[in-house]
Amino acid sequence: MGSCCSSELAETQLEKQKHQHANHQQHQPQRASFSLHHAAPLAAVGDAPAAFAEFSLAELKAATGGFSSDNIVSESGEKAPNLVYKGRLQNRTWIAVKKFTRMAWPDPKQFAEEAWGVGKLRHRRLANLIGYCCDGDERLLVAEYMPNDTLAKHLFHWENQTIEWAMRLRVAFYIAEALEYCSNEGRPLYHDLNAYRVLFDEDGDPCLSCFGLMKNSRDGKSYSTNLAYTPPEYLTNGRVTPESVIFSFGTVLLDLLSGKRIPPSHALDMIRGKNILLLMDSHLEGNFSTEEATALVDLASRCLQYEPRERPSTKDLVATLAPLQPKSEVPSHVMLGISKEEETPAPQHPLSPMGEACSRMDLTAIHQILVMTHYRDDEGTNELSFQEWTQQMKDMLDARKRGDYAFRDKDFKTAIDCYTQVYIASA
Repeated sequence: MGSCCSSELAETQLEKQKHQHANHQQHQPQRASFSLHHAAPLAAVGDAPAAFAEFSLAELKAATGGFSSDNIVSESGEKAPNLVYKGRLQNRTWIAVKKFTRMAWPDPKQFAEEAWGVGKLRHRRLANLIGYCCDGDERLLVAEYMPNDTLAKHLFHWENQTIEWAMRLRVAFYIAEALEYCSNEGRPLYHDLNAYRVLFDEDGDPCLSCFGLMKNSRDGKSYSTNLAYTPPEYLTNGRVTPESVIFSFGTVLLDLLSGKRIPPSHALDMIRGKNILLLMDSHLEGNFSTEEATALVDLASRCLQYEPRERPSTKDLVATLAPLQPKSEVPSHVMLGISKEEETPAPQHPLSPMGEACSRMDLTAIHQILVMTHYRDDEGTNELSFQEWTQQMKDMLDARKRGDYAFRDKDFKTAIDCYTQVYIASA
């Protein structure tokens, strides 16, 4: 079977995206674009994410080394029900690919429509969804790759240093901003929000994974974590609501406060007993503001209320956390204790006059230099004039350029013909 999403569906979704987000995009950086069936180069690191597109299965196989187990980055490794792979496209852009179990989404059209709905979201606090793939029984999502691990890794399995207090407050604030944005854009439901869904980008900034904005299957469970961390209403009716997401955010706040997984019921008992210091992560060694910690504990308590209507909104989360941001001038990668790779420019060496002429492809200057250095053409009856030689060189360069364009467009027959012309002309 071929691609399951027709170009008509893609074009319809693109038109909807243009109309629904025309005003919003005036305030958002523009995205690099994809074609409908081939991935164009993504924006460079630090630029805006690429627009949403459909990938072929062949492209994603090539990017992930044939879905090699060496490239699995899911928190449960090969035991996870839906595996996530690290991959690299031909343009050397890193991606994360979520591969669903077979028949998790039996209706390809429904899967494509769900993916398009998430794919139109674009925010700096999200690990944005940039594409999907439907091929036969295969269902895959493609997102921006976040290279600096998950919040769970930095909180529960750290090696060199734990996350400092100011960074924990920043994580809470940034994820609240992501949730508020999604809610404002009509996507308020987030499935199984936990510390594994919070990722750190190349700058060390926390981002919310876009994968949680789609269920793991059409009719599957929305929570895979221990039932002790599941919203109480979900246990009753099996439905995720915006208030359920707030409850899950409260469990993330508990993770940030304690540095470990504490069941909400136990944490609430400690809070009611005024044992806030017992709740705090001992690895912080007291290096936190009691006033800020009290505010965060109070917010967590409100998020974890049994009655959904008593929980705060995403707008309330942002309003509460915005003033609790010390060290706002310190980059995240510094607070996180990770080194940020900076591109070092290649050493510049002055070019010779011949090198300068070649870099400009200035054939007249090249000829003058050859004459000045007493270069003589081989004598013979078939000797070319300078004008003929210049034209021949131009034709050869043009043929090579046409070949390069054809190769990039995967028109391999034209590319071979052009490169053959170059070979014959230079022989």
